[in-house]
Parts: sequence; C-alpha cells; structure tokens
Amino acid sequence: MSTYMPKAGQVDRKWYVIDAAGKPLGRVAAQAAVLLRGKHKPIFAPHVDCGDHVIVINCAQAVLTGKKAQEKYYYRHTGYIGHLKAVRYDKLMATKPELAMQLAVKRMIPDTTIGHDAFMRLRTFAGSEHIHQAQKPETWEL
Repeated sequence: MSTYMPKAGQVDRKWYVIDAAGKPLGRVAAQAAVLLRGKHKPIFAPHVDCGDHVIVINCAQAVLTGKKAQEKYYYRHTGYIGHLKAVRYDKLMATKPELAMQLAVKRMIPDTTIGHDAFMRLRTFAGSEHIHQAQKPETWEL
C-alpha cells in the first residue's frame, strides 16, 4: 500500500462559518488557520494547498483575555525613517475588528505562496451578517 498524495486540482473545498462572539480572538484565529491550511482533513499534505474557505462573523464581539486590550499593540511602519506607528488593541478592536482578526490569522499561517493562497480564502465581518449565503457555508463549532 502506498502513501496517498493529494493533487492540487483534486482538492474539494468547503465553506465554513465561525462565530467569534464571546470567544477569545486567538482561539478563533487558530481554528481559522487550521481550516484555511486544511490540517483538519485526512488528506493533508504540507506541499499542497488543501484548505477550505472560512468566514468569521462577529469579529467585533471577540474578546481579548487578561490585559491584552490595554497592553498589546499593533505596529506598522510607513517606510519613512522614524515612522513606526503603534495602535493599542482596544482602539483597533473598536475601529477595525476585522483587521485584528486578519492579523491574528495571517501570523498563524506560513509566509509562503501556499500560505498566501490560504489567507486569500479568509473573509471577516464585524457583525453577524455576511454576503456569502449562496455558497451554503456550514457552521464550525469551536
């Protein structure tokens, strides 16, 4: 018996919805990263993009445990000398909760072509409504 190797064209992609309301941001992001990579499938291979599409709703209601909301910062650099911008996570969650979820997921998947393709299948929404009803997504429980 030989080892099964999945082919890129033979991967069956499903759509999943994750509700982040009342759940820790990092745990939701970790589960989304697993689904995006396809590590929950028995045919997973690290050299093939086997992942599914993931919709994360209620990102604005995700919680940060401990003192992370006041002590954790999101840093970005403008490209100019001395222009390092810092935004505290309580302000980031109040203004752009989708970005906070995307940053958490992006840092949990590899920085390769396969990781980039997986990240492009992530959709985040601040509220409970999303625009992907036609794909008939299944609910994924944490």
